[in-house]
Amino acid sequence: MEASAGIVFFDLETTVPRRAGQRFWVLEFGAIVVCPRRLVELESYSTLIRPKDLSAVALKSSRSDGITRAAVENAPEFAEVADRIFCILNSRVWAGHNIQRFDCARIKEAFDDIGRPAPEPVGMIDSLGLLTEKFGRRAGNMKMASLASYFGLGLQKHRSLDDVRMNLEVLKHCATVLFLESSLPSELNRKLNSSLRITTRSRSNGRLSCREETTRKSPPTSVGYQRTVPYTRGSLAKMTESVKNLLCKSQGNQPLNALLKHSHSLLR
Repeated sequence: MEASAGIVFFDLETTVPRRAGQRFWVLEFGAIVVCPRRLVELESYSTLIRPKDLSAVALKSSRSDGITRAAVENAPEFAEVADRIFCILNSRVWAGHNIQRFDCARIKEAFDDIGRPAPEPVGMIDSLGLLTEKFGRRAGNMKMASLASYFGLGLQKHRSLDDVRMNLEVLKHCATVLFLESSLPSELNRKLNSSLRITTRSRSNGRLSCREETTRKSPPTSVGYQRTVPYTRGSLAKMTESVKNLLCKSQGNQPLNALLKHSHSLLR
């Protein structure tokens, strides 16, 4: 397979600076190369990385520090895995969540540290900006953990390879919802949105409060927010079932079955 083939979803786990003057150190790199036509994984690579400053790594694991000092103290240094990372990233379309603001900068810093040119992308897909524009804050905020929970995909593990695979699944689910919405008759779409918005407000009493975790990869969010979105928190299957019930009443089963079959084939 040529180095330029496919889209590479990648993610970094890093140290978290705890005082002024400290920097981020890469602790783990994970990537999957995805076929852009079928959205299937073609190859993967992940590695733990021993930072130059081992004292910057947390001794114990926590939600924001999933990798411990013991886990990386015998891992290869970045220079030892730089060739492999360069090969999987260079001259490909880069994809990931909040990579423009965070991961791209950390990759450049790591290559600068060893005196080598950093890999260059031929394009960029940052799912944070893309989903903010196209999907909106239906999950409450745009953190990967919130989006995964919204679609019932499980908990974010804060490990690079797991997170990039979750990122791809979130994008597939969001694309399915947007495809269904764009395919609905306008009047039916309006009624569906109105019905589900009322249900959501009733369950939440019109307002939600949440305690947000702020990490180096997360966009800032307010403590309280108004949940004025058309779908309740839950799985994509529940949302699709709601659409199915409404469509079946007005159009019968056959048009819907064709729609769902076509949507699934596009995103599989």
